[in-house]
Amino acid sequence: MNKQDLMVQVRETTGLSKEQAERAVEAVFDLITASLKNGEEVRIVGFGSFFVGTRRASPGRNPRTGERIELPPTRQAKFRAGKTLKEAVG
Repeated sequence: MNKQDLMVQVRETTGLSKEQAERAVEAVFDLITASLKNGEEVRIVGFGSFFVGTRRASPGRNPRTGERIELPPTRQAKFRAGKTLKEAVG
């Protein structure tokens, strides 16, 4: 399922218009993104948690020259499934 499919499913499930369903889905994604950008965790009980993790610095290689380089630490969005979602899938 992609984002467009999700919007169609929201529209069919809720009875919202196409524009309303699109705004609702976009609003959820925007709010999760903004919260993560501010360093906040987003917990949806039964579904899961979105949070920002830090990947430590690591050694790497320049693919063109083969030269060893140090890759800096990075922040990345992560998701941890909740109990209800784990049980539904597993």
